[in-house]
Formats: sequence, C-alpha cells, structure tokens
Amino acid sequence: MKTDVITITNLGKGCDEAVAQVEKVAVYNNLNPKEKIQLQLLTEEMMALARSITGEMTANFWVENDKNHYELHLKTHTLMDAEKRGLLILSSTNRKNEAANTFLGKIRDMIEEHILPEADFNKEFEFSSTMLSDLPMNGLVENEWDGLERSVLLKTSDEVKVSIKGGNVEIIVIKNY
Repeated sequence: MKTDVITITNLGKGCDEAVAQVEKVAVYNNLNPKEKIQLQLLTEEMMALARSITGEMTANFWVENDKNHYELHLKTHTLMDAEKRGLLILSSTNRKNEAANTFLGKIRDMIEEHILPEADFNKEFEFSSTMLSDLPMNGLVENEWDGLERSVLLKTSDEVKVSIKGGNVEIIVIKNY
C-alpha cells in the first residue's frame, strides 16, 4: 500500500499532514500505540534531518507498507555541496549512496562527488569563544545539533537509505514490526 504524497516545506507546511498520514497507516494496520508513536517519531525526525541538512526545501513525503514492513519516503531537491552530501551519506545506515548501486551509477557518483563545490562559509563572521559562551545552550553549534535527528533515526529504525543524484535526494526510513 502507498499513501497519498504530502508536500512539505521548510516552513512546516505539510508536516502535520505527514504525521496524520502515518497515524492513519498505523490505525489501518492495527499497530499498537508504541509502534504508532515510533512511526510518527521517525517521520518527524526524518523531516527535521532533511530540513537541517538541506536548508530550504520543498519535499514530497509518503509511506509504503507491505504487511509488517514500513517505508517512510522523503524526496527533495537541494543545491548540493560537499558538506551536505557528506552529512546526508552519514545519515544512512550503510554510509553509502543508494543511487550508486550499478557500474554507471558508481561512475556518476564518483564524478558528482569530485565536482561538488565546498560549502561556502564566510570567515568574516567568526565568533570568539567569549561570544559563543554567551549563546543559549552553551554555544551549541548547528553541526553538533543536527546529529540528534540522525542518532534517533539510526537507533529507532531498522535501516535508513539515502539516494543522491545531483541535487535530488531521497531518504527512506525502514521499520519492520
């Protein structure tokens, strides 16, 4: 079974509908409350992970299930750079790009990896250690924070797959009950 495709934006539009869609799937398949909450948590964390890594996004979300096998899909497009690509690959269970599973796919993946621009940081606006200590949460920087979603996804799901082709990204979170 495949659910309706929900459009999600980085401003939060569609997030509630995506979680509601997962709840409908859970009710339809008679999942117990713990399993339903797990699927909802995985959905929320997947959306937060994609948003924190890719920045602005418009994504499509849907659920596919076959008996006790559930796949949460999130597909988006982003302006890819080396840092984003690395963070996305690190978010997968096997640390590989699923789109590079054929000979030609591996060649394309190698070429894309080597021609990606580095992340564009403006060194002019660096914060001193004193300024960082004044920030809420003791100067917690974004790269430390965004590992939280990845950690929750990897520990709660059975598998996380990331497929990258150019700027097109698909994240698939798999959970079996």
